[in-house]
Amino acid sequence: MNFPLHEIARKFSFDGVAGDIAPVGDGLINDTFLVKTGEGTPYYILQRKNRHIFTNVPAMMENIHKVTTHLKKKIEEAGGDPAREALTLVPTREGRLFYRDDEGEFWTACLFVGETVSYDAARSPGLAFQGGRGIGRFQALLSDMPGSLAETLPGFHDMRFRFKQWDEAVAGDAAGRKAGVPTEIAWIEERREEMLAFREKVERGDIPTRVTHNDTKISNILFDRAGEALCVIDLDTVLSGSCLNDYGDAIRSYANTGLEDDEDPDRVSLDLCIFEAYTRGYLSEAAGFLTRAEREGLAFAARYITFEQVLRFLMDYLDGDTYYKVKYPAHNLTRARAQFRLLRCMEERYGEMQATVGRLLGDGETILNHHV
Repeated sequence: MNFPLHEIARKFSFDGVAGDIAPVGDGLINDTFLVKTGEGTPYYILQRKNRHIFTNVPAMMENIHKVTTHLKKKIEEAGGDPAREALTLVPTREGRLFYRDDEGEFWTACLFVGETVSYDAARSPGLAFQGGRGIGRFQALLSDMPGSLAETLPGFHDMRFRFKQWDEAVAGDAAGRKAGVPTEIAWIEERREEMLAFREKVERGDIPTRVTHNDTKISNILFDRAGEALCVIDLDTVLSGSCLNDYGDAIRSYANTGLEDDEDPDRVSLDLCIFEAYTRGYLSEAAGFLTRAEREGLAFAARYITFEQVLRFLMDYLDGDTYYKVKYPAHNLTRARAQFRLLRCMEERYGEMQATVGRLLGDGETILNHHV
């Protein structure tokens, strides 16, 4: 799709005149462009938000504004550089957080953070440590943010909501595929009770609600040239939820020795070295605000989020691939099987995961003896 990018760029309060505008990133959800302006002026990121996935862009942008405003305040108080350590939203010339074009598309802009490095995978314990530190610091800085955020992605990481969707998908069998996956369906049903029991702790308030990122893969962190985590980006999914979701999703992403859609499950396992490195980095920033219940739930959170992804991939397969983009007819089934292999590895090594968390917290016995 061709967009009048220079015309759209002129709607925003950029310093200088937009010159070269080039696409960046993979564009799986949003369309993202780097805007270069004149000499001595900043570069900018211009982005078209996917209004079919993010159905309330104004509320989403208000969430991001609240989060970045609080982050900048805390970073400045700590003597840091708010312009580099937190995203800076750039308003339109009318002072709005987004521009909506004649086609109904939503556009937003932020400052480009230069002199940084990004990664698509945590290929070393040192990088995993820094990734954990980045997310831990992000959560720590936001742990005292007043108020709550708008629910722009209803039911996100809510297992009760996911099981309602799952039950409807199994009953409906929209793509006629249910008969071919009885073993995979059993995977889900065998774990229903323990997953809902963990969710109940959030519903009861035993596990508190905080500001969470909800997409903690390493590519959503910018690193400085010295290799230290600098700035957490891609804030479209910031919500009020359990911080354990962020930790669990990061472990699912970082510590998988294979691919998310690996066609050979034998390549998929849990890298305990990466698990420990990420956890060490995360706790170096987050241990001070975590409650006892959150500390006890860290290891299980990795199982919870990985299970959720197995369920969602398998559910989309049953529905006929209506949510995730697929490259071939059984792609979602391949994803579900690969993620299940990772889940089984986590279950088999759960005692070691608990012991590692406990040791890093200096509270081994409590963590090791904790059960959902």
